[in-house]
Amino acid sequence: MQAEIIAVGTEILLGQITNTNSTYIAQGLAELGIDSYYQTVVGDNPQRLSAVIEIAAQRNDLVILTGGLGPTKDDLTKQTLAQYLNVALVESPSAMQKITAWFATNGKTMTANNRLQALYPDGAVPLTNHNGMAVGAFYQSVDSADFLLLPGPPRELTMMFDTEAKPKLAAAYGRQAQIYSRVMRFYGISESELVTKLQPLIDGQTKVTIAPYAKTNEVTLRLSAQAVTERVAKTMIDTVDQQIKACVGTFFYGYGDDNSLVTTVIKQMIAAKLSLTAAESLTAGLFQSTIGSVSGVSAIFPGGFVTYANEAKHQLVNVPQAIIDTDGVVSKTTAQAMAVGAKKQLNTAVGVSFTGVAGPGTLEGQVAGTVWIGLAYRNQPVVAHQYHFAGNRQQIRERSVMAGLDLLRHALNADMDLKK
Repeated sequence: MQAEIIAVGTEILLGQITNTNSTYIAQGLAELGIDSYYQTVVGDNPQRLSAVIEIAAQRNDLVILTGGLGPTKDDLTKQTLAQYLNVALVESPSAMQKITAWFATNGKTMTANNRLQALYPDGAVPLTNHNGMAVGAFYQSVDSADFLLLPGPPRELTMMFDTEAKPKLAAAYGRQAQIYSRVMRFYGISESELVTKLQPLIDGQTKVTIAPYAKTNEVTLRLSAQAVTERVAKTMIDTVDQQIKACVGTFFYGYGDDNSLVTTVIKQMIAAKLSLTAAESLTAGLFQSTIGSVSGVSAIFPGGFVTYANEAKHQLVNVPQAIIDTDGVVSKTTAQAMAVGAKKQLNTAVGVSFTGVAGPGTLEGQVAGTVWIGLAYRNQPVVAHQYHFAGNRQQIRERSVMAGLDLLRHALNADMDLKK
């Protein structure tokens, strides 16, 4: 079963409004197991709309049109479709009653063009508009594609699609194999490198599709399988999931569209009841601000330090002046001392530190993007890692925060492995 979504409206083509309707419908179609390979946007022009309808009807079982059902001169969707189907437009008594009642209740004069909103193609099943006036329609054809007419305003469309259209589509087409998906998230590997490592697996897959997406500072993989039941699809996806982890598991940190590295790490720390603090130089509080975005972080984060100036490093987290004088602030020893000092000052289980060159200029002969991140994790020896980040000042700071979170992630995972 295959469907195409046609969004009608010149305002969409001009970029004046965002086409959220097609996204919403596509998600609903996936839930019903109806494939959607094409989405089209066309302006309020009957000739172009008619041509688009004809193309869509030839290559799909179901064509869904959204928008252009109102009373104004440019609302021509139902008229164009009726002409294509060679049927008349008929009036829905219930819709007409609702329209006249609204004008009467609000003390307004109803103009003749408002009657257009109660019309739908003859032979179709009218769909009630619970949040508006324009009636929708579901037309099942004998020798052509079926058609679904939906209003354009999102508030009207979502209600009609969920309460009126989806039950009728399910009844008309029966139980279809649905597409089930799982999103895997990775940090520390580029999209190109991830795809290269997984290419044999990607090429060999027939039942599960693997789609990579590059995000800001990370990469995701969407695993999708089509099956009649979720259990069957889950079994197929589980197999590929494990194969991916066997290949690039060190970069994998979690699942879900709405997940993030900071959420994963902080939730792990909350669950482990590990308190955390930080001493930040080049990031100037960005790490603390980032972890502060996670709900519940107050349970493990009492506060931290912004030690931008050398004097602050000494005064706030007790970095020995001798280390700064000998090794400089952009150094392994300074990063280690900052992490240990912050941890001791607030008596936390973990201390993280950031020191380096955000740019655009150099510092202590070190180029922009040179960063040291220290980690004092529980009673383990303090460590510090050097990074070289590309980008502008803000990008370097953001990438430093992500690297610090990933350093924490690896420490947490190693800790959990030891406890097994």
